[in-house]
Amino acid sequence: MNPIIENSAQIHDIAVLDSTPISADRLTLSSPAANISATADITAAGGVDQAIESFFGPIAEAFSNVVFYELPIGGVGIPLIVVWLMAAAVFLTIYLRFQPIRGLKYSVGIIRGRFTRKTDPGQVSSFQALATELSGTVGLGNIAGVAVAITVGGPGAALWIIIFGFFAMTVKMAEATLGVKYRKVHADGTVSGGPMYYLRDGLAEIGRPKLGKFLAVFYAATTLIGVIGAGNLFQANQAAAILVKATGGESSFLDGKLWLIGVVIAALTALVILGGIKKIGQWTSRLTPMMAILYFLSVIVILVLNVGEIPHAFALMFTGAFTPDGLTGGIIGVAIVGIQRALFSSAAGVGSAGMAHAASKTTKPATEGFVAMWEPLIDSVIICTLTALAIITTGLYGSSSEDGIGLTSEAFATVAGWFPILLTICVVLFAFSTILAYGYYGQQALGYLTGNSKKADRAYQIFWILAVIVGASMSLESVIAFSDAIFFLMAFPNLLGLYFLSRILRLEILRLRKRIDAGVMREITPTELQVGMGDHEPTAEQIRDAEAGRRRKRDKLREVRDSLRTKKMERAKRGE
Repeated sequence: MNPIIENSAQIHDIAVLDSTPISADRLTLSSPAANISATADITAAGGVDQAIESFFGPIAEAFSNVVFYELPIGGVGIPLIVVWLMAAAVFLTIYLRFQPIRGLKYSVGIIRGRFTRKTDPGQVSSFQALATELSGTVGLGNIAGVAVAITVGGPGAALWIIIFGFFAMTVKMAEATLGVKYRKVHADGTVSGGPMYYLRDGLAEIGRPKLGKFLAVFYAATTLIGVIGAGNLFQANQAAAILVKATGGESSFLDGKLWLIGVVIAALTALVILGGIKKIGQWTSRLTPMMAILYFLSVIVILVLNVGEIPHAFALMFTGAFTPDGLTGGIIGVAIVGIQRALFSSAAGVGSAGMAHAASKTTKPATEGFVAMWEPLIDSVIICTLTALAIITTGLYGSSSEDGIGLTSEAFATVAGWFPILLTICVVLFAFSTILAYGYYGQQALGYLTGNSKKADRAYQIFWILAVIVGASMSLESVIAFSDAIFFLMAFPNLLGLYFLSRILRLEILRLRKRIDAGVMREITPTELQVGMGDHEPTAEQIRDAEAGRRRKRDKLREVRDSLRTKKMERAKRGE
């Protein structure tokens, strides 16, 4: 039986309040709804699983220890990768003049597609790009990871999640803006984009072409490996395990038939992923709001039943954040718990937002930056806060022996015995949507490495679909741990590129704000031409009108250039 463990994209986000390195066996989560007993070790299912684990286990552990190396400070183990992510988040927030506060108001109209035309280059609407990225980040980490953070760091860890969720907003803004600025729009209208392209072309633009090419290849390679475990094997594995446990555990008709669950998920994945980013955008734009609303309403029910405890819960969060009681490492320890959760939950810094938003219909790169800011706000601030309040207001964080999804499930069970079923539905939907989003990210990375080979792309899609079956039916913890470490290694070249391109980034962001403030950038008219939130395909007449408009602009520009050239020649003749 596959154990239920936390989201692989957040597999190392449990703060370690000592100097012991984080390892996969520390992340086994228990669940009363699933009737799973906590175990000290994650064991393979035997057979092929055991052979893979025996060979790959030591390699994965050694590599994870390097990527997630912890610097012991005052009895607290601080992973250097967290410091790298945290430093970039703080720097960009200050350098871009606190856009999460000052610029959020600009994003609402952009998300609704009022400032972009259906005839603009791109494949999806801004809302669909937002939904795609949220599909990859909202998941078990927001449900199980928050519970673990509170268990380890107390209620105060939740406040640090909120604080650094705010800083993570600027990182996403930077990735999305550069993703659009340096994307490649092909003749057939398809788009290739992401950190690979702004690392290569952006750094070449500032005079560092060799470094840019190296970082781009390094990023693409790590992405190709990282998303397989974090976004495929793990998601399928946990979705299958949760479904079995929710339907009776060992007495379930699905017990021993995990491959069957994998086949169903793989079939659904094939229906979507073979259709490309347009199909993925259509599905995620429906799935993401649905699962978010379901989870939101479920938690609201819990909070309504415990409404009197909400003020006390916030008081515990504030006091616990700065005056922790009985925790190793004190304030620093609790802060690291929350900061890790916020940064790892939103995946801010790994560059996925650059790939999701590069496909958006727009001619102004910064528009997608203002849209992408909402991702950590929804993911690390709103959803994580709801989870924290559900756990704290029920009083379970201090009395329950459970942690992770088990603790969240207990909070749901305080409403009714059947209520955790809603949690199971949310988790399965989260897992499926993540498989879709990460599949697209892997395709973008492969496309960069193979020159956008259609054959390679199709082969990868087939591999991705089959991997779902493997992930659901096998226990490959070491493989997942290895790819998870690779996944966060993506943050090294990506954030380095953001530092180098920070001046270009700032110019794009502030220029767009000035255009909006000055009234130069207005809503597109007629409204039928606006991209909107879903229906963004232009009509034949709109395409013809857009092409005619572009021709007029080119002709006008040519006239201006010819006029300037003529005047220059006349001045030269007069000896001026």
